Amino acid sequence: MMNRLMPTKLNVLSPIAAVALALGMFGIAPNMGAVSAQEQPSRNLTVTGQGIVAIPTTLTEVRLGVEVQGRTAQEVQQEVARRSQALVELLRSRNVEKLQTTGIQLNPIYRSNDNEAPTITGYSASNIVSFRLPTDRAGTLLDEAVNAGATRIDGVSFTAADAAMETARQQAIRAATQDALTQADTVLSELNLTRREIVKIQVNSAMPYPQPMFSRMEAAADFSTPVIGGDRQISASVTLDISY
Repeated sequence: MMNRLMPTKLNVLSPIAAVALALGMFGIAPNMGAVSAQEQPSRNLTVTGQGIVAIPTTLTEVRLGVEVQGRTAQEVQQEVARRSQALVELLRSRNVEKLQTTGIQLNPIYRSNDNEAPTITGYSASNIVSFRLPTDRAGTLLDEAVNAGATRIDGVSFTAADAAMETARQQAIRAATQDALTQADTVLSELNLTRREIVKIQVNSAMPYPQPMFSRMEAAADFSTPVIGGDRQISASVTLDISY
């Protein structure tokens, strides 16, 4: 009896499987994931905006003190201590802010001749304090300080309250940000390009130090001292990296 021939079932490989099988025979691992198009390089525009806000000053910062010269270090130091105590008591009675000692010195005074070694002829001592008060009271207090024993004024500068300075700083940052965005939109519009997203932000804001009205002067009590503050400028810059 003749055996019946059974039909053979053929396994047909898909083109992808056939390629994978062929690569496997040569030890090459195929990437079966979808092939993505090459990414476009990032295109960024960098702009820096500036913001400046002016605020009126309302506070005056003062550095003043006592300086005495004498024959011996002990008597000079005692006299400076006596006058400084009277000065500090006056300032405290006027409710000044941030009162603190900023300098104490005691130095010998030398005399030198051409043919002789320098010799000590006396001593000079000083005690300097700093404080802050409303500007409209500064002139009167400077005169009172001289009457109380102050012999030198090392500096007067102007500022505003901390809260007012911080508010001005925030306003300057906002103005700088808008300036940067306006610059970017102007450039991209001119080139028929569109702003997409901001990829990097850098903020630089400066809280300026009070500028001195003068560095040093000898105080005198013959007249009332006028003190005028003026305005202060708070500046900020903002740099943006923007993709397009």
